[in-house]
Amino acid sequence: MKIYITRKVPGESLEIFKQKGYEVISNESDRPVTEEELIANVKGVDAILSLLTEKIDGDLMDLAGPGLKVISNYAVGFDNINIDDATKRGIVVTNTPCDEVNEAVAEHTWALILSLARRIVEADESVRRGSYSGWDPGTFLGTSLKGKTLGIVGLGRIGSMVARRAKGYEMNLLYTKRERDEKLEKELNIKYETLENLLSQSDFLTLHVPLTNETRGMINKETLSKMKKGSYIINTARGEVIREDDLVEALKEGQIKGAALDVFENEPKVHSELIGMENVILTPHIGSATLEVRNKMRDLAFNAITEVLEGKKPDNIVNDNVWKTRRK
Repeated sequence: MKIYITRKVPGESLEIFKQKGYEVISNESDRPVTEEELIANVKGVDAILSLLTEKIDGDLMDLAGPGLKVISNYAVGFDNINIDDATKRGIVVTNTPCDEVNEAVAEHTWALILSLARRIVEADESVRRGSYSGWDPGTFLGTSLKGKTLGIVGLGRIGSMVARRAKGYEMNLLYTKRERDEKLEKELNIKYETLENLLSQSDFLTLHVPLTNETRGMINKETLSKMKKGSYIINTARGEVIREDDLVEALKEGQIKGAALDVFENEPKVHSELIGMENVILTPHIGSATLEVRNKMRDLAFNAITEVLEGKKPDNIVNDNVWKTRRK
């Protein structure tokens, strides 16, 4: 069996493959693999361990050949893989969802909320520039969280963890999603609203939706204009959910008071005007970046490969309907 790992991942777990006698081709650099390298290395492999930086479609699957049985995506999201193309070819696709990832992203969301509210990044940079000359009651006035309204777009695993952590700040909680979850409403004391009502009432808006045709560009000129004036927006979901040109204009006009983004519309490129804004916090897609999470993701991704190659159905299969007709 031949396995291609497109990029270096934390830990030293290649032994799990070597002990089984598998041949491993691994990109040991910390940069994304080039298209040329990807094309050259997939030929004749039985399994691919990919990252979000690799776009895998039917053409690449065909280049790999008829022996390709599984694509294990080292990520929770899988919009970098054409699932329909994989399913048509009998190729199993897996991802790495787990509570550790959800908790880490929820924690990072709260780090961004607090940093926005209390202007932590601006204040830190001011001190480092030597601007601090003593206590001043008017310096870097922030926003208290108590009594404010937190609007959550997408009350799934991560969104619900964000809501649970809001209790300690005594915030009012609103959410919107495709289908109401009355059980969570009672458990979290959170109220369902339509997206339009949520936007108009939220002091802080946090996004926790997957990237789909429905969510791509959902935060745009129209929806930003409906947000409560002077509110904040946080995105730790997918960059393409927000139209960044429209966000820049909303920030310039003062419709939005501040933004915190961990993901970007044209990742890894960051909108040049966002970079220059003091009321914007930018982090390099590190929502799940803890050692515990990366190790867990590695184990899930590696185990999925060995399970498929050994004829066992992995728990974290994306295209479940392919299992009966999968390549063997």
